[in-house]
Amino acid sequence: MSSPEDLSKTYDYAGVERRWLDQWRDEDFYFDWSSSKPRYIIDTPPPYPTGRLHIGHALNWVYMDIVARYKRMRGYNVMFPQGWDCHGLPTEVKVEEIHGITKNDVPREEFRQMCRDLTRENIGMMRHSLRLMGFSVDWSNEYITMEESYFGLTQASFLRMLKDGYIYQSEHPVNYCTRCETAIAFAEVAYTENTTLLNYFDFDGVEIATTRPELLAACVAVAVHPEDSRYDGLKGKTLTVPIFSYPVPVIEDEAVDPAFGSGAVMICTFGDKQDVVWWKSHNLDLRSAIDQKGVMTALCGQYAGMKAKECREAILSDMKESGILKRQEELPQRVGTCWRCQTPIEILSARQWFVKVKPEEIISSAKAITWYPEHMLIRLLNWTHQMEWDWCISRQRLFATPIPVWFCAECNEMILPGPEDLPIDPTIDSPKHPCPACGSTSFTGETDVLDTWMDSSISPLVITKWDGKTTPAVYPTQLRPQGHDIIRTWAFYTILRSVALTGEKPWEAIMVNGMVLGEDGFKMSKSRNNVITPDELIDRYGVDALRQWAAVGAATGSDITFSWNDVVAASRFQTKMWNIVRFSLLQIRKDASNSDESRMELADRWLLSKLSGVVAEVTDALDAYQYDRGLKAIRDFAWSSLADNYLELVKGRLYSDLPSRAGAVSTLTTALDTLCRLLAPYTPFFASECYYHLAGGRIIDQEWPRLDYTDAGAEENGDLLVSVVASLRKYKHEAGLALNAPLGHVTIYTPGIEIDDGGDAGRTTNAEIEWRSDEPRLDRVLSDITFTMGIIGPTFRKEANAVMQAIRALPPEALEAGVDSVMVNGSAIKIPEGAYAPVFSYAIEGEEVVLLTVGDALLAIRTHA
Repeated sequence: MSSPEDLSKTYDYAGVERRWLDQWRDEDFYFDWSSSKPRYIIDTPPPYPTGRLHIGHALNWVYMDIVARYKRMRGYNVMFPQGWDCHGLPTEVKVEEIHGITKNDVPREEFRQMCRDLTRENIGMMRHSLRLMGFSVDWSNEYITMEESYFGLTQASFLRMLKDGYIYQSEHPVNYCTRCETAIAFAEVAYTENTTLLNYFDFDGVEIATTRPELLAACVAVAVHPEDSRYDGLKGKTLTVPIFSYPVPVIEDEAVDPAFGSGAVMICTFGDKQDVVWWKSHNLDLRSAIDQKGVMTALCGQYAGMKAKECREAILSDMKESGILKRQEELPQRVGTCWRCQTPIEILSARQWFVKVKPEEIISSAKAITWYPEHMLIRLLNWTHQMEWDWCISRQRLFATPIPVWFCAECNEMILPGPEDLPIDPTIDSPKHPCPACGSTSFTGETDVLDTWMDSSISPLVITKWDGKTTPAVYPTQLRPQGHDIIRTWAFYTILRSVALTGEKPWEAIMVNGMVLGEDGFKMSKSRNNVITPDELIDRYGVDALRQWAAVGAATGSDITFSWNDVVAASRFQTKMWNIVRFSLLQIRKDASNSDESRMELADRWLLSKLSGVVAEVTDALDAYQYDRGLKAIRDFAWSSLADNYLELVKGRLYSDLPSRAGAVSTLTTALDTLCRLLAPYTPFFASECYYHLAGGRIIDQEWPRLDYTDAGAEENGDLLVSVVASLRKYKHEAGLALNAPLGHVTIYTPGIEIDDGGDAGRTTNAEIEWRSDEPRLDRVLSDITFTMGIIGPTFRKEANAVMQAIRALPPEALEAGVDSVMVNGSAIKIPEGAYAPVFSYAIEGEEVVLLTVGDALLAIRTHA
């Protein structure tokens, strides 16, 4: 433990952070599987390994690290694992860009290995960043979804859910990205607003309005509303599709909106979700006009081989030429796009793998989880209620978990591996036994891979050591922290899968954080030039300033707008605290042997009672994941109660050799110790440095503070003491006196309340302070008369002085009652209202005093005592 003289005058955040990173060991934060402590397992979000942490990552991990550090101090056996969600299209695209190839230019396994190599490199860079930021991650429980140990469990979960009827394969319309050449789930569809053209054309005598004329070759029916009189008698008839000349039936359906367009709709397979509903309910034909690369099929005749946009323009041109295009109107449109590449999605029919969505199971489990904030549950419930299709989990890509299925080349029997054979790649590995149906040894491996959410949605099972069969003993986990943007994906899918695989909820609680917005209030993006990186922030102000910004910037669940002012405020708070620590340590170390902790003055008891309230407030806030409330309570106490008020009150004692000095030293020691512990989850580097200089050792080894100095009387009287001192200092300032100038005698009347401040108020204000609990005996004395010359002068002119002398000559009681007229040179002269005002002063026992009021207290100042 160094002496306070060793503390630099300015806080060197860079040096402090390097020093404590060297002190902390990975083992300090390991989860102890044999511990009898209550467990606290955090199902942390595995980031996609891009190689760089963005400011949103920093926000998420600060929240999680605060929880982890706090729970350890509360005596919990904490697991704060780090995962990496590796599989997915972005890595494939990056590999293609780096090597100048497409995924089809090299063998499948070679391309996958390129993806693995890039991912490992990116993980290394991000792992390094997380360590530099000091997050107390449990690296012994790190997981990487592309490693065999992990994706083998993903495959085990697939086989379990397949066996239990949750997973099935079927020909079905799915959302499809023609750029990525893969099916995507509804949760991966993003929406953009734009304007398109609504085209009215003659459809064999019936006017049709459509935004997608390129799907004309996919038309399978025309639909009208059954009560639309414009189309009476049309039901059951057939119409000939323009340009393509084949018949389609006319059907009636109440879902048709008569007010939209012409009221007659062409049903295409598939233009949108409603087309799918009509296709199913009316058992219509299937005509595929667009293939999986976004190219028009042979079904489209002369337009085959065109891209959809090119086909649209060509068909509209042909409609105009043939005279069937009647008119066009602009129409606002909400377009579904691929969340990865923003390409408009198509709805294509293909054989895919699906997970059954059972809303009642998901809703029941979601309601059994405690949500922070509570209203975020509504988002998941709304998403669950609106699910119309099952979850499509197959993808037509390469870098993902292989679907562990073969098909017999002779009889098409589905062949599954045994649990002991996992993990497998069916495009490389073969079944160990002949086909049980026909005995063939010729097999075709499934080439589709699993949606990456199939990997990450079993994270709570993986970190609790699931074996693919039995629910772990430490399951469910205690907390899922995540952003509100992935409630409908990661939260939804994890709940679905956990219920299917264990029959239980995955976590006891879920904490939802918001997104980070740029200083302009918009989502950060390079195009808006509003991106802030964690490295930039840390270089300028340090990790702990970043952590304070994250913690205090917004309530849990709310988006946070980045502001450099908030970061600067965080840095200034650390500077203020550092000055408090340096000053306090000098006093604590001085003559420390002269200790008499029993001599606690009012200010000491006031501060400790206030501090007890802060401990309770911060504890309650962190239990409710309200980081902003907790940190604000700490800051307010340290800055206002401790620095601005208490230290100013007790400096006189600390600079003296009074017996009560020990009480101030003891109070300061307790306050600093407690503040270091309260700050430890928020600013671990700063708290570690301060605690080391105060008490030696490491703050990460200490318990959460337990302070019970609650004293309502001391708080009330202490608040009055603080207000009295502030009022007297303000009086001195307004009187032009230096703050250390002698003030004289001050009697403070607090009727019915006995107060003894131990002399702190007097030493702070350089006054002789007397506290009295009786009623003051005040005499009011007329001390002066003020005249309003703006009234006196114009009214009385030459007689103004004589009038003022006449008013001064009146007795005090007459002046106080109000004067209507006075005698001047034998004549009564009327005095206008507002011409004068009596000035009264007060006296105690015949001596004039200045009165100030502070709440119910009365301060009587005798400047010449």
